[in-house]
Amino acid sequence: MIEKIWFENHPLKYLLWPLLWPLSKLFGKISRSRRASYQQGKKIAYRAPVPVIVVGNITAGGNGKTPVVIWLVEKLQELGYKPGVVSRGYGAKAPSYPLLVGAETSTAHCGDEPKLIYKRTNAPVAVDPVRANAVQALLPLGVDIIITDDGLQHYALERDIEFAVVDGKRRFGNQQLIPLGPLREGVERLAEVDFIVTNGGKALADEVAMTLQPSLAVNLKTAEQMPVSQLKGLVAMAGIGHPPRFFNTLEHLGADLVYSQGFADHQDFEVSQLTALAARGTHLIMTEKDAVKCSDYTQENWWYLPVSASFSQQDEQRILERIKQTKEHYGSPSA
Repeated sequence: MIEKIWFENHPLKYLLWPLLWPLSKLFGKISRSRRASYQQGKKIAYRAPVPVIVVGNITAGGNGKTPVVIWLVEKLQELGYKPGVVSRGYGAKAPSYPLLVGAETSTAHCGDEPKLIYKRTNAPVAVDPVRANAVQALLPLGVDIIITDDGLQHYALERDIEFAVVDGKRRFGNQQLIPLGPLREGVERLAEVDFIVTNGGKALADEVAMTLQPSLAVNLKTAEQMPVSQLKGLVAMAGIGHPPRFFNTLEHLGADLVYSQGFADHQDFEVSQLTALAARGTHLIMTEKDAVKCSDYTQENWWYLPVSASFSQQDEQRILERIKQTKEHYGSPSA
């Protein structure tokens, strides 16, 4: 219901406004004060010996940050760099920190997004609520560029390049701060970032347009690949920031959807829960982020749909050129 108030101008806002408005003002005051303490040197931020790129947003929920992180990692690997990724590991609890993600690392310990990034890129990934500690865990591995998955508001870590990812259709909702609206920071913060990446919708003149390109559906158990349109009786599920985006993608691919179910972002699933859901149709299809949490108990009729970030050649060149220039400023890791 809260998202209906944020993004759909639901009439309930008039009832909740007296409660949420002062909380929103308090949130903004605390947020601005915290940032000012780092800007004024009252709190010390960690400066890494290699470039740090932050991929975040100014709104709560998922806007497509992780596909941007994966795209950056893959492009930098193609250029001969050795990028590493840091994350707070939202929703997970590791036995100890910092945690280096590996093939056997449980998503309960590292989180779904860090595990997905590791599986897609094979890049070093470190998880720690204190991102400076995660960075320091990656440096001995020869990492020469750090990319943070989220963390635009994590000012304890200094950064060289900032990406703010925006949902091109929902934008900033009612443009109010949490909890009255979806904003973590005011929209004026976007004037300070290096790249505003707009996921879907229509990008404005100063924004970089991004689309999410789906590939073939992949079977969780056998790794078989197949066009979504050939899977009949599909039950779709999505535990992401905005599940309708996934369901709309499936419809555009000609999927034979018989039922769809959205879940909270980062939600953990029970085997019985997903088995019952799959029984509503012939096949169950999910996001790749959900799939990394289901690998231990997957069934033969369970599939996931990978998506990849795509940019125009001009925007791609502009982004990579900026990173190259920043890297040249730092020199080699041994310099």
